[in-house]
Amino acid sequence: PRSDCIAAEQLCLSDSTCNATYRTLEHCALAKTRVLPLDHNSRVRCLNAELDLGNSSLLHCKCQRRMKRQEHCLRVFWTVHASLADGYFNLETSPYENPANEEHWKTDYNKLAAVLSGKDCSQLSGDATNPCLKATHVCNLSKKCVRHRTDYASICTRGAGSEDTCDRRKCHRGLRNFFEKVPEDFTKRILFCPCQDELCGERRRKTIVPECSFHYNTKPNCLWLLDSCLEDHICKSRLADFQQNCQPADMSPDGCSQHNHAACLQAYMGMIGTPMTPNYISNSSVDVSLWCTCESSGNQKEKCDQILGMFESNKCL
Repeated sequence: PRSDCIAAEQLCLSDSTCNATYRTLEHCALAKTRVLPLDHNSRVRCLNAELDLGNSSLLHCKCQRRMKRQEHCLRVFWTVHASLADGYFNLETSPYENPANEEHWKTDYNKLAAVLSGKDCSQLSGDATNPCLKATHVCNLSKKCVRHRTDYASICTRGAGSEDTCDRRKCHRGLRNFFEKVPEDFTKRILFCPCQDELCGERRRKTIVPECSFHYNTKPNCLWLLDSCLEDHICKSRLADFQQNCQPADMSPDGCSQHNHAACLQAYMGMIGTPMTPNYISNSSVDVSLWCTCESSGNQKEKCDQILGMFESNKCL
């Protein structure tokens, strides 16, 4: 039976045989994180350790997107599944369970109206022409939404307009907190608000404060961006989730191999606040991209284009 990876780890550590196998896998995972070359015997030992887990709950465990100690849970998952990251770009198995379903993601205006009933909604009038402004005002009616939104905005704008640069790591953490801790009814409205003009589009594009979370002074190579992501358990997990749920399929009528656009959008939101944070590329379209380039990629140009193409030309997304 599938279980929480933290609970599965505790169960394993209480068994001497499983404990020894798990410690071997921890050593293997650490070597991969530090990009230490493993000799043939070490690679065989690592693979055998993973096989020795057999049908244990540790091998089949998953993590929840909004769980406490999420980073610990993801570390356990990648310790057991270090071989999944073999090769350059092969993270098809997501450590997260229960992707969103379409029904859950249909905007329920009646439910939101009930939540907001009795509150002052006068400020919402006149926002019909700018859905992104309206989405912000709806957020302001929720103490939790406005608190987390204010938190990340203040962190991500600190240092703007001066010689100091923003703290991108803290900015990303603030963004992740917003998208993880605030109900999706609020966050998805702000991120995916439909726009008819550039003023609205600009507000949507600036949702994630791109000057800090998205832009570098010069565009880095996308391969460097990927390497930064794979060194981080959260980013690697979100990328695996995105690859699984936004896998395009040319032969499929809806362009998605999983046929679940809601899960793809949820996985896309999960990428925000990681080293591979995506964003809208202009005020006048819904095209998204990473802030990176594939120039000077040498013989890895094809791999680089694949990374960029996951966002720029992904029919599923």
